[in-house]
Amino acid sequence: MIKPYLNFNVLIENLPIMKNLFLLVLVSFLIIGCNSDSETITPNPSDEAMYFPPNDGNVVWETKSISSLGWNQSAVQPLLNYLELKHSKSFIILVNGRIVMENYFNGHTASTPWYWASAGKTLTATVTGIAAQEGLININNKVSDYLGTGWTSAPLAKENLITCKNLLSMNSGLNDALGDNVSPANLQYVADAGTRWAYHNVYVKLQDVVAQASGQTWTNYFNTKLRDKLGMTGGSWLNSGDGLSVYGSTSRNMARFGLLALNKGNWNGNQVINEAFFTAATTTSQNLNQAYGYLWWLNGKSTYRLPQTQLQFNGSLIPTAPADMYCALGKNDQKIYVIPSKKMVIIRMGDAADNSNLALSDFDDVLWQKISALYQ
Repeated sequence: MIKPYLNFNVLIENLPIMKNLFLLVLVSFLIIGCNSDSETITPNPSDEAMYFPPNDGNVVWETKSISSLGWNQSAVQPLLNYLELKHSKSFIILVNGRIVMENYFNGHTASTPWYWASAGKTLTATVTGIAAQEGLININNKVSDYLGTGWTSAPLAKENLITCKNLLSMNSGLNDALGDNVSPANLQYVADAGTRWAYHNVYVKLQDVVAQASGQTWTNYFNTKLRDKLGMTGGSWLNSGDGLSVYGSTSRNMARFGLLALNKGNWNGNQVINEAFFTAATTTSQNLNQAYGYLWWLNGKSTYRLPQTQLQFNGSLIPTAPADMYCALGKNDQKIYVIPSKKMVIIRMGDAADNSNLALSDFDDVLWQKISALYQ
């Protein structure tokens, strides 16, 4: 009977030591458990600082691996196969500014320039906004305030209804069925400005407005106010001969502009274009086409219109893509996709995936099925 009594006393005497030992084991278990959990959590892009590549022309650009994002590596090759099949020349994905995918096809390289086509309309919109913030123009003023009368063949009273904002919003009321030529004879009245949405290359007259208001050539103003601030070295404007000015650059330079758009006009702490204008540019700009801002296409709206038709379609522009996406869409499937919710920019350059098109095509929908498979 003595032995159990002595053991009980020993237990009582050593209780504080045992209590501390128990707490130590418990804390160790919790630490190990927390470390294990952290390894299974998919990284959140919003937790990472935004990266901007240097502006000095250096080829260095930070990267991010598929695995570090917790994405599906097995979805990469089907995406690349589809891009190559559909006549792509380049494809880039940025997350928080870092390159996650960068691929070139069909003899194209990182140093090869390619035309943006109508995806470059967004460059014109952005530089127009810069001229407005500098007080050189007011987008609510009529175009003839800057170009003089007779820049169209519309009756004077109708021409004077057309504002710079109408050119940004694609509701000038001019005839969109007469081809790309933007000479006065080819800019003919169909409806009062603001009453009809039609995809029309008359937007290019904004370049003349900025040049006239700034006292510089369009190219000089663009280079100093936008291109050089983003380090978009080597890009240039090409005149197509019918009054249009089309931009061409490398795919990475297109990605730089997409990164500016993702950050609503801010480049590494420098507000190149004020956020209020950029927000307006990526918001529905009129009540005729919900899916159109200031030369930007907008996803996730309930209806949309397309080039070369007056039909209205129900549903989202690209149903398989994130609803908050805005995009620059150019002829023959030149693409800048900007997805704020995923801190993502996607670039596609190349020939037409299928048939020649002015902006949207079936390619967008299928491509986004392939892209979504990466992260879903």
